[in-house]
Amino acid sequence: MLSSKQRGFLSRLASNLDPVLMIGKEGVSKGVEDAFSRELHFRELIKVRFTASKDERFDLASALAEKFQAELVRVIGNTAVFYRKSDDPEHRTIELP
Repeated sequence: MLSSKQRGFLSRLASNLDPVLMIGKEGVSKGVEDAFSRELHFRELIKVRFTASKDERFDLASALAEKFQAELVRVIGNTAVFYRKSDDPEHRTIELP
């Protein structure tokens, strides 16, 4: 579980990121799940944009975070930010305060 200080730190880092995934009206498909897991493994911090299902974006984001043992840093507008510390030390780029 992230502290508020860590969430703020990650939110500031994410402000310069572009979304790496778009979730549309098909929702979370197997392909989206695979890409989500892969991107988190290599990047640790990612943004996901919801282009449809905007009413369900928080529920979808929470489900993704739970399924992939990631932290849901924030949901603002149609964009969610996720963090997961990489299992591979070579891919760890973020040092949390």
